[in-house]
Amino acid sequence: MAAFQTTPWNLISGALGTTCLLLMATLGILLNHCSDCCSCQEKWIGYRCNCYFFSTEEKPWKESRAACASQNSTLLQLESRDELGFVSSLQYFYWIGLSFSADRGTWLWEDGSTLSFDLFSLSLTPNPENCISYKSSEEVLDENCFQNNRYICKQCNG
Repeated sequence: MAAFQTTPWNLISGALGTTCLLLMATLGILLNHCSDCCSCQEKWIGYRCNCYFFSTEEKPWKESRAACASQNSTLLQLESRDELGFVSSLQYFYWIGLSFSADRGTWLWEDGSTLSFDLFSLSLTPNPENCISYKSSEEVLDENCFQNNRYICKQCNG
């Protein structure tokens, strides 16, 4: 047994042990950093360092927007097809942060940016009394903003 414990093997095992410890420490630091940016409050779901809240109560669009604002968030603004996939196949229709602006004659997100029509492949009625409710990429409705729906809040952390 003593013949196998030569000096080169001791050096190699020591180097590998040190490398392993450094990698574990680096991983711990990275995981701690990631958990800080992706931590969400209770009943919120984290995805790509954003937090999402899917309400169970129904409210009109403006009240839904106010409910999100009271939690330091906004109604959902979909920013990519990837995010669209994350919130697809919902059981109910939910208000998102998209409404028609009569002043600008187009659909606007809450932050004032225009809707990218490659997100939804359907035609929406240009009506200033309508807001968008979302269930999946194939099920998007423009409904009267005074109608009650569930809503999705988004809190950007990243």
